[in-house]
Amino acid sequence: MRRFFSALTLSTLTVVCALPALADNLILTADRMVDVESGEVINQAAVIVRDNKIVAAGKAASLALPSDARILALGDATLMPGLMDMHVHLTSDATRHGYKRLSVSLPRSTITGVKHARQTLMAGFTTVRNVGAPGFADVALRDAINAGDIPGPRMFVAGPSLGVTGGHCDNNLLPYEYNDTGEGVADGPWEVRKAVRRNIKYGATVIKFCATGGVLSKGTKVGAQQYTYEEMKALIDEAHLRGLTVATHAHGTSGIKTAIKAGVDSVEHVSLLDDEAIELALENGTYFSMDIYVTEYILNEGAKAGILEESLAKERTVGKTQRANFEKAVKAGVNMVFGSDAGVYPHGDNAKQFARMVKFGMTPMQAIQAATINAAGLLKQQDSLGSLRAGKYADIIAVAGNPLKDMSKMEQVSMVIKDGQLIYAPAM
Repeated sequence: MRRFFSALTLSTLTVVCALPALADNLILTADRMVDVESGEVINQAAVIVRDNKIVAAGKAASLALPSDARILALGDATLMPGLMDMHVHLTSDATRHGYKRLSVSLPRSTITGVKHARQTLMAGFTTVRNVGAPGFADVALRDAINAGDIPGPRMFVAGPSLGVTGGHCDNNLLPYEYNDTGEGVADGPWEVRKAVRRNIKYGATVIKFCATGGVLSKGTKVGAQQYTYEEMKALIDEAHLRGLTVATHAHGTSGIKTAIKAGVDSVEHVSLLDDEAIELALENGTYFSMDIYVTEYILNEGAKAGILEESLAKERTVGKTQRANFEKAVKAGVNMVFGSDAGVYPHGDNAKQFARMVKFGMTPMQAIQAATINAAGLLKQQDSLGSLRAGKYADIIAVAGNPLKDMSKMEQVSMVIKDGQLIYAPAM
């Protein structure tokens, strides 16, 4: 292992997904490091890792660097915490939408998820929140990653998304005689409580429900509220009783506000805001996860991927409005997290959203914080994830150059360490 690190060269990409956590001290050095808690950039930085934890991080000259440590010198690169995407669907294939998805079996989608998990990790996303998967395929994927069977990010998983009959989380493509109903369909306060209990029984660590219609669902209106306040309140209370956070798919204004009033932890998409919705989010500490890159993929590539014309028309209506409301929410100071909706567009391309977040109102530091310390806060994992601090898990990435001057560089991840394992590195 000592020879391995000393032999690394910057022109070589070394993939070592199966390595155990580093038993000896490892020192990472780079021209700069992002301190997401203070919002500052530290020049001539170093991070010390032992086992699967960070020992120290900061300006190299101020740290007591172990003399017997291995050193990985990254040069003109930026160290930062492993990235966290709060809205992915790892078992979904971006090339199969609409009726094409009817041909995909549950085993096939699970196997596809193995490929997507690796792509996501290689892109620097060491933690994801998987907000919806059929047949608890995401639970199986998470368990395989945790067992070391396959490479992938830390996963917080929802299992099947919950929704009303005929709503965005139901299966609406086939006619009546097929009797095709989404496995997460639950109507009425007691039925939604039962559905939450079932998801937890089979391994969910997050609950996801659909508060409004959606872009990619057949026959639903984007702005129309679906669950009532009483149903949302029962669902959220049941999840919170068991210690789980709750995410809601909500494009429409009424659904957004009702979900916030009912106590939801995060609202996804958040396309059709008004001032009251922003005030409610600020008052309740609600997080917004707004997928402002995906509209480009849907409108440019969606038709050949099978997205229905009905859905394309809906995206043409909401995409521009969502981006304007993203800027409005950022300016108001709403808690914002990074959520890409990868699965609608290709996994591994998650970081393309960073440049759009800056284009539509965030500073580069705010965009990075949304994908690190803010996301850790939403997951209630801020004591162990989300920043480069002593005692936290060694989830660390390096990005070529200085992304705070050019956010497209977030798409050029040159090193990934997850849980103390060197996933890949530029060699030195």
